[in-house]
Amino acid sequence: MNKKKYLLCMALLCFLFTQAQEYSLGIKGGGNYAMGGTITGISSGGVYFDGTVEADSQFGLHGGLFFELRYKKFFVRPEFVYSKMETEFAFPTAPSTYAVDKISVPLLVGYNVWGPIDIYAGPAYQNVLDSSLEGTEPPNQVIVVQNTPLAAQAGIKAGFGRFEIDLRYDRSLSTEEPMEVDIINTDFGINRATFNDTRLNQILISLSFKIFDSEANAGRRTGGCYF
Repeated sequence: MNKKKYLLCMALLCFLFTQAQEYSLGIKGGGNYAMGGTITGISSGGVYFDGTVEADSQFGLHGGLFFELRYKKFFVRPEFVYSKMETEFAFPTAPSTYAVDKISVPLLVGYNVWGPIDIYAGPAYQNVLDSSLEGTEPPNQVIVVQNTPLAAQAGIKAGFGRFEIDLRYDRSLSTEEPMEVDIINTDFGINRATFNDTRLNQILISLSFKIFDSEANAGRRTGGCYF
């Protein structure tokens, strides 16, 4: 990023900050329920398993940071979240775990519908840190999870003082992109296969804590922003 773009971004953030009526900064964490993934075996002349297996959803964990600016009933909320997701393939002789670790940076726009209840939605930039399917040859073969880093998130949250409960849906905007995998047949009962859909979507439930909350501080700022 060159100096002009950097200064423009800083000026925009500064303007949003100074115009906000309330702002908060905090941490969040909780559980997630991952969904997605199908694999079809390649028979090789009828010798090996050639059925299609859909992954069973599993629970994982996530955690991160958030910053929220409020303008009357509206708010803007950027976040930084790490998610550990897993699903499981019930292959003929043994189950195989499909694991994906990723970083998400959503930019959410929301509205207060009533009392402590907010709804929100927005885009998210996502970067896959690690992905693997148990039992592949060679071991720990990298699975291509996404062909675009973009995703979309939407949800609802409720605030209780410095705490919030948050429920959201996170959907990848990648398109389906099959890839070939080689699985240890003696262990899992499937040999060469096509990983038809490597994408994972998730439902997240979070508990957030506001480390700093302007509404809870008597000495709220009234000045500007400097950089």
